[in-house]
Amino acid sequence: MKIAQICPRYSPDIGGVETHVKEISERLVRAGHDVEVITTDPTGKLNKKETINGVKVIRFGSFAPGNAYYFAPQIYTYLKKQDYDVIHAHSYHAFPAFLASLGRRGGKFVFTPHYHRHGHTVFRNLLHKPYRLLGKLIFSRADSVICVSEYEKKLVESDFKIASKTVKIPNGINLKEFENLKVSEKNQKSKVRREKLLLYVGRLEEYKGVQYIIQSLPELQHFRLRIVGKGPYEAELRNMAKGYGVEGRVEWLKDLSRKELLECYADAEIFLMLSSHEAYGITVAEALAAGTPCIVAKGSALEEFVDGRNCIGIENPVSKERVARALREIKRKERKADSGINSATDKNIMDWNEVSARIEKQYRRN
Repeated sequence: MKIAQICPRYSPDIGGVETHVKEISERLVRAGHDVEVITTDPTGKLNKKETINGVKVIRFGSFAPGNAYYFAPQIYTYLKKQDYDVIHAHSYHAFPAFLASLGRRGGKFVFTPHYHRHGHTVFRNLLHKPYRLLGKLIFSRADSVICVSEYEKKLVESDFKIASKTVKIPNGINLKEFENLKVSEKNQKSKVRREKLLLYVGRLEEYKGVQYIIQSLPELQHFRLRIVGKGPYEAELRNMAKGYGVEGRVEWLKDLSRKELLECYADAEIFLMLSSHEAYGITVAEALAAGTPCIVAKGSALEEFVDGRNCIGIENPVSKERVARALREIKRKERKADSGINSATDKNIMDWNEVSARIEKQYRRN
């Protein structure tokens, strides 16, 4: 099949949608399909055309104020000149999917919305109401809607009344990567000093809730925090760490290799993801696969990981007091999560190979 994947950003950019599209696209190529990723580059610094691991990548310039929206009308023009067996659009929360729904000439139109109902800021949240009209058009034109969690599926069915089109195929992880993870020598020395390493991995935006971890540190003298990621909220978070007098216990990392990131998962005693809205939570799945206990905020798809044993949930609204309480509770257990990969499998976390196979099967359905 000739398949087009439409998304706001693609590798080397990182994020949940970017990871999803990259993992399934490369596997579809290995399965013998011709795959093009049609995406945007608001910076103008990336190659306009290149092939990455067999995937043809085409990037158009876009208008993306605040790293949002990714408006690129060239996507519509380009698709009008092409023929695909499948057009698979990703992300309700940016314009490329809408442009793909208008620009398709034929073939099957599949939509993975990665939908969480809310914008990432107050202003973006206000824009969601008028944008809902455009969003309805995407769903109405989709032959199939793939949701990555039960939470997202229920939201989509409630907001757009399309239960007949929806199917749940969760995000995945590369399970083999987690089979022989070991704690680094550097962190072994820290363990001797009885320091507890907390870990956050993801974009640095206010809705992700990293601020509550920093705010809880003054009450948690034997904890230190490692933050892996970058984003528009970084400067404010750094100032916050200074204001609370904990900057010496916060480590900031970004642009890590995959090997380095896996070592971070292995090194951490506790992983935290306190986001107010998520359609899935790949980093939580990866932390569980590494055998690291997790603390997450309830009220989104993250709640589907909560079992009270390997993953503890914090009630909303999240506060530094609730974070500190949860950290003390999980510290008392003094153990890692149940054998990483087994606990991940118990939570119905799939390998990307299975995810890709299920999506390919969905492409072939009438």
